[in-house]
Amino acid sequence: MLVDYSSIPDNSKVWIYPSSRKFYPNEIEVIEEKVKAFVESWKSDDESFKASYKFLYNRFIVLFADDEDSALNNTDIDASVSFIIALQNEYKVELLDKMNACFKQGEFVQYKDLKDFKKLIKNRAVTAKTIIFDNLVTSKQDFDSFWEIPIEESWYSRFL
Repeated sequence: MLVDYSSIPDNSKVWIYPSSRKFYPNEIEVIEEKVKAFVESWKSDDESFKASYKFLYNRFIVLFADDEDSALNNTDIDASVSFIIALQNEYKVELLDKMNACFKQGEFVQYKDLKDFKKLIKNRAVTAKTIIFDNLVTSKQDFDSFWEIPIEESWYSRFL
């Protein structure tokens, strides 16, 4: 069941899907409708299941699932991954690549593969204070506290 983000408990699971490009204005409304429809139908036979989503910076699709009263099984996870793969194919973007870095440069969000990101650090195009998105967080609490942080406070700091 789709619920408001504020009613999702802190220990809920989170999956962050960064797009390899910013979605175009004409795509955003349709993508949000598709994400909302997926979350509404995700485990729709289980009334105790609660889920939510966020669509951020016209680039990140974030799914949240409260599985305390209704455990997620492999079929449920597969359904979400299949949905993301379908979006990926339809919009010709990469959403499942975890070997990338998303960070802010001014008001813009950049997406670089890890090799290119390391070069940016070496060339001082990004600094320890640059805000990076840690797309590997696994709970809502970590998402709220540690998703958008300076590089020096993230696991990416090893590249500094």
